[in-house]
Amino acid sequence: MLSPRALIRHPQFRRGFADMAAVAPGIAAWGLMTGVAMVKSGMGTVEALFMAATVFAGSAQLAAIPLMLGGAPVWVILATAFCVNLRFVVFSAHMRHYVMHLPLRLRLLTGYLTGDLTYVLFIKQHPQPATDEAGRFAQMAYLLGNGSINWFSWTSSSLIGVVLANFIPTTWGLGFAGILALVGMTCSLASSRLRWVAGGVAACAGVAAFALPMKLNILVAIAAAVALCLLLEKTPWGAAAPSKAAQ
Repeated sequence: MLSPRALIRHPQFRRGFADMAAVAPGIAAWGLMTGVAMVKSGMGTVEALFMAATVFAGSAQLAAIPLMLGGAPVWVILATAFCVNLRFVVFSAHMRHYVMHLPLRLRLLTGYLTGDLTYVLFIKQHPQPATDEAGRFAQMAYLLGNGSINWFSWTSSSLIGVVLANFIPTTWGLGFAGILALVGMTCSLASSRLRWVAGGVAACAGVAAFALPMKLNILVAIAAAVALCLLLEKTPWGAAAPSKAAQ
């Protein structure tokens, strides 16, 4: 039984909390500027506070806000958020073997709390799903510690950004700190030639397709990287240098 109190007391909870706390300032800066952007774009304070407290999807929020304020059809807003968040389909497919033993309500909670850095740090710490009860408990404790501080950093800073929007100039550019945090974690996870190729191809494809509407360049980047790596993985070159995490 996954008791919340027992999970919090587990050493892996503290490990996950500490790992995410190291990059939490960047997440907080990004969340702060997202809260500011919601109000600066013309969204009402009540609506902005509600979105900041309930929606845990920074990129999708930033993409959807202008469309909402511009009176775009609901299907366009949903399609945009869907395209921006397509990377979580890949995350979910990878995380499936880690969480399928959980009840549905806990799987939904896990999905809600899992962000980009949550996924990166978790997979880096636990490259393989545990096969015994104790190992699964430890992995869930780490994920809870990791995800809770990530969620709190983002949500609290977004709420502060909404409240203080009229006093914080958007020219501060604090969101760049969040981008730097993502870049740093991405580079630390690139532990094989194939992963470096995936990152390079995704970056090039994303920039080349930047002019596409509704952030579709992100979808193009993911598709290009996945397609090429699936082809290379079957060749001796792709299999010659397994990642350190898998060793």
